[in-house]
Amino acid sequence: MMQTTGQIIASALKAYGVPYVTGLPGHGNWSLLDAFLDDNCQLPFVQVFHEQSAVHIADAHYRVTGQPIAATTSIGPGAANTVIGLATAQADSTSCLLLTGSVATHMRSHGVMQGLDRFPFKQVTGPITKRSFEMVKAIEAPFLMHRAFNAMLSGRRGPVHIEIPLDVQVEQADVNVADLKPRLPHGLQRADEDAVLTACEMLLSAKRPCIVAGGGAVMSDASVELASLAEKLAIPVVYTWNGKGALSDDHTLNAGTAGWPGSLPGNKLAASADVVLSLGCKFTDWSSSSWRKGATFSLPPGQLIQIDIDPTEIGKNYPAEVGIVADVSSALADMVAATSKTDADRARKQRAGYLDELAGLKAQWEKDLSHRRDHQGSPMTMLRVLSELRKVLPRNGIVTVGSGHPQSSTKQAFPIYEPRTHITSGSFSPMGFAVPAAIGAKLAKPDTAVVCIVGDGDFMMTMQELAVCVIYNIPVVFLVLNNSGFISIRDGQINLMNRQVGSEFNHLNGREYSVEFAEMAKTFGISQAQKVTDPQDLPRVLQKAISSGEPAVVETIITRDSSIAAAEVVGWWDFPLLPTAPQEHLADYATALREEQHI
Repeated sequence: MMQTTGQIIASALKAYGVPYVTGLPGHGNWSLLDAFLDDNCQLPFVQVFHEQSAVHIADAHYRVTGQPIAATTSIGPGAANTVIGLATAQADSTSCLLLTGSVATHMRSHGVMQGLDRFPFKQVTGPITKRSFEMVKAIEAPFLMHRAFNAMLSGRRGPVHIEIPLDVQVEQADVNVADLKPRLPHGLQRADEDAVLTACEMLLSAKRPCIVAGGGAVMSDASVELASLAEKLAIPVVYTWNGKGALSDDHTLNAGTAGWPGSLPGNKLAASADVVLSLGCKFTDWSSSSWRKGATFSLPPGQLIQIDIDPTEIGKNYPAEVGIVADVSSALADMVAATSKTDADRARKQRAGYLDELAGLKAQWEKDLSHRRDHQGSPMTMLRVLSELRKVLPRNGIVTVGSGHPQSSTKQAFPIYEPRTHITSGSFSPMGFAVPAAIGAKLAKPDTAVVCIVGDGDFMMTMQELAVCVIYNIPVVFLVLNNSGFISIRDGQINLMNRQVGSEFNHLNGREYSVEFAEMAKTFGISQAQKVTDPQDLPRVLQKAISSGEPAVVETIITRDSSIAAAEVVGWWDFPLLPTAPQEHLADYATALREEQHI
């Protein structure tokens, strides 16, 4: 049967388990979208109000379920607006498919409206995707679709882009969609047996071993295997931004987050570890305190066992005593099986004092956070708001988190109990991610509570997507932490330069400026919208919003006082200083540069 390219693509998406497509229509993709209405390839379409949001929705859907879905936009500016979404997925190794239109092949280089005459848009997406294809004939549509899904579902995950010229979209071919199963690799990539045995011997003989769980531990669904190994050998576990949730935060062996901003127990144990087992961790600057020796890690003299699906990550920032290229879950399972009960019992007994130290550090850390978490005044602190949210959110509730102080505070002090329930942009960290990500998470798990934790500046980047929640009745709770500015940036400016520019929202007379977010939400059609200034009212308002079954906005007024407002500053971040910076900062920076182990 003859089908248009759009029909072939729609049939493939449906056959490959895609539940819906999200995006914006334009003249560059309306021929593609028309096929979604046909009887034999119907696909629900979720319309957004900015193209960046479409990719974030698809990204979050994958983070929650492991199932890639598709986003689509027009040509030119519509396609260009997806760049932040693609870069976010690429940086965090998550999968989604972007379908964009492009100028008809017979009109290239003639100055077509919204076209890029000097180079194809594919050159823009190439560096920020795992694969970027151009479809030049309808007959190749089945091939490119199964190649796209193969790329998204194998090896190190990443986004894929397919560009489809307007004339190719309407072209017909007599082809069938390929069965995906025989086009995908089967089984998990296993670790080398000798490397596994060496790694086990190192962990058994270590006096202060530590496991660091990165995003790869979550994306490989390795939580069960991680808990098994940690418990069998009595090894504390720390985590990165995207590794949060790999081991429940209330597990006795969970030492908290590492890096900047990290936690007291997380950084102390990681920095003093004689053997570190890394699971899908890139050792970015924020995860490793910019590689400053002793701030988060000390590698060397500590020895590193590094497990990663991507061989280019092995030894990239720290030398690896044992580098294992494998799926994290399969490697951990092999390590558990390779460790005898006798050896494991002996190791656990030797680490009783080490685990007592961990318990003491965790108790001290709770005390360190208490002045922020238990703050009674108004405006509120972020940790007080997050504490109240945790009390009413189910254990399996999903949070999506915006950048800046909300991201740091949630990472540091908001307990997560299950994998794939903490959705944050850990590497690219764009503003505008959290709102559409929450929509994608709720579409992926409609029966699970989803709360978007977002600052006011971040919220205003994509708050137009509240309309999506109203139109499609998507009951996300948007918890807006309003401190009238980009205050994480303001705090850095003041700390390093004793003044700020452009990071506070103020009138010309210095008076704070703020949008009335709860009132604004009502104009979108959200009746569950309330502004909270008294922390005593917060539990009731949050509970009502979560249980309402409707889209909701809860606006909380957050203090700008940097001594209590957000996360505790633990760890270190390399930020080159102006000569006018405080002398103590200049001296510390000079010392820190000499201590950075990646140089």
